[in-house]
Amino acid sequence: MTSTPVIAGATQWSAAIYDHIEVSLLASELFSNLVIPSNTLKLMKTYYVYILTNKTNTVLYTGVTNNIIKRTEEHKTGYGSVFTTKYKLKKLVYFEEFNLINQAIDREKQIKGGTRQRKIDLINGINPEWKDLYIELT
Repeated sequence: MTSTPVIAGATQWSAAIYDHIEVSLLASELFSNLVIPSNTLKLMKTYYVYILTNKTNTVLYTGVTNNIIKRTEEHKTGYGSVFTTKYKLKKLVYFEEFNLINQAIDREKQIKGGTRQRKIDLINGINPEWKDLYIELT
């Protein structure tokens, strides 16, 4: 019986280390026999780029967060941002997940730099009815 190697002291690794590990590296042949204890995997974070809109879908807001549910709740209760509060942006209509914060920030900038039509196309691609995705997350 062969044993699978386990990283010594893996439970003591900081979350910062995992921010720099690409999921593709874990799947690569080099690490194919690597086992990371499940309690260590909890240290890995997920980051989100999201788009909110108002009741009539006329105003769009793009943001980034590491907790999509909590951040959406903040927007829904008026504690999100001045812009989202002013324009009553409470409906989560689009989001993407990332393992690295830099990837999420780069994507947020890319979306913000795009045209309104490009944002509408992104939303229509995954949520053509513009439903509040927050409801599905909770």
